Amino acid sequence: MASNNVDLSGAHWRKSSYSNGTGGECVEVSDDFPGLVPVRDSKTPEGATLLIPTPAWNTFVTAVKSAAFSRRGGR
Repeated sequence: MASNNVDLSGAHWRKSSYSNGTGGECVEVSDDFPGLVPVRDSKTPEGATLLIPTPAWNTFVTAVKSAAFSRRGGR
């Protein structure tokens, strides 16, 4: 779904608890859109927003919580 089909002007954004205070890794999401999870970089809120279907977002969050993306072998 293209972002121009979704009005994000009323979105309430929350920053990831894993975002750091030094300006890096700043991800924000909005819970205001049934079926979609808008995701943006909080350093450039006027920039592009990804619109991720809720089931895909839930799969991603589950994988992150299970450490599926953890570095292995010191790489």
